[in-house]
Amino acid sequence: MIFSVAYLVWHLSQFTVLEPGDLLNTGTPEGVAMSGRFPYLAAGDTIELGIDGLGAQAQRVVPWEPTD
Repeated sequence: MIFSVAYLVWHLSQFTVLEPGDLLNTGTPEGVAMSGRFPYLAAGDTIELGIDGLGAQAQRVVPWEPTD
């Protein structure tokens, strides 16, 4: 990782309140996307994650739309 977990938590806490149980998605291990074996995320893709005993969530990827 380019930045340590401690730095990421500090940096994000400058802009938002982090609560117990918040997850910070730091991406994939180095080189995974560049291998060509795994495609990049695209509009319409769904990211799902779950933790036993805690629950699950799903996020749908949507295209970026600029705001005025």
